[in-house]
Amino acid sequence: MTLQRRKFLQSLGSGLALPLIARDFIRASPVADGLIRPKALKAGDTVGLITPATYVPDPDRLALAERTIKYFGLRMKMGKNAGKRMNDYQISIAERLDDLHAMFRDKDVDAVFAIRGGYGSMHLLDRIDYDLIHLNPKIFLGYSDITAMHLAIHKQARLVTFHGPIMLSRFTDYQKYFRKALFETHPIGKVTNPPESNELRPSHSLRTIRAGIASGPIIGGNLTLISNTMGTPYEIETRGKILFLEDVDEEPYSIDRMLTHLRLSGKFAGVAGVIFGECQDCRPKDYKPSSTIPYGLGEVVDNILGELQVPVLAGLTIGHTDDQLTLPLGVTATLDATNRTLEIKEAGVQ
Repeated sequence: MTLQRRKFLQSLGSGLALPLIARDFIRASPVADGLIRPKALKAGDTVGLITPATYVPDPDRLALAERTIKYFGLRMKMGKNAGKRMNDYQISIAERLDDLHAMFRDKDVDAVFAIRGGYGSMHLLDRIDYDLIHLNPKIFLGYSDITAMHLAIHKQARLVTFHGPIMLSRFTDYQKYFRKALFETHPIGKVTNPPESNELRPSHSLRTIRAGIASGPIIGGNLTLISNTMGTPYEIETRGKILFLEDVDEEPYSIDRMLTHLRLSGKFAGVAGVIFGECQDCRPKDYKPSSTIPYGLGEVVDNILGELQVPVLAGLTIGHTDDQLTLPLGVTATLDATNRTLEIKEAGVQ
């Protein structure tokens, strides 16, 4: 039973059914999989900044986050614990959780952005008040370690969240997709990598692993976090979906192990299509390379994903790259691996 359905049934006994229906109708409209879309951002809106993973005590880095918010014509509200150094394990978890809940509870806050990823968001998953998030839907943005929270909120709060830049990302001219995803109420449309200045040596090389076209809700994120949440109530659901994966600074043998984990767990069974994003520095280390397997990253990806009988595309600028896409999670998308494009066919905001 979904969270929304459960609340409806509970309300019947207290005479609140009709007000609940009216409130939900006004508050949000569903997209694919019955997910709720948050409201689009507009100039002057307030964004809550939090650090649900690694702390950011450096005031210069916090100032950079504030500069980013102002650049997009938004106002900032900093989480009260965002600049604290993480010293005590349990206190840190409580403080990070408090900031998350405070931002979703605050009626003056229109969106919640992660200042950075790093490590630690998994600590929060079984402590989050998902009812609070479900009843106060707002844009939630981040990537990398924040993937764990995307997966959990997607399943438990049924909210469209956004896999995109943290506030310490570089924000190149490719920020147009950031604006389209968060500020505009029509679908993003077709996305692909930025135009190349050197066609002979492209900065972002796209490669078709298996040709074809597939449609379905788009879901995914950081491969390490997806792998680490397997076997928990928050593990990813992939059947019938376009799955995207990204990572950074992992040797090919590690990528092989995590992709094999997904294969053995049945996460490629019934998947509609797969996108393997850029994987910066995913190669043997210069000074201490692993000799565990003799394959490079491309071989690992081909060996595992190339066996799937669905469209597979590699190299889309998702995740740890300066020219980073912003993708609404859970909306319908079409992957054209043959022509190396992805089309987002539903808006993530309303």
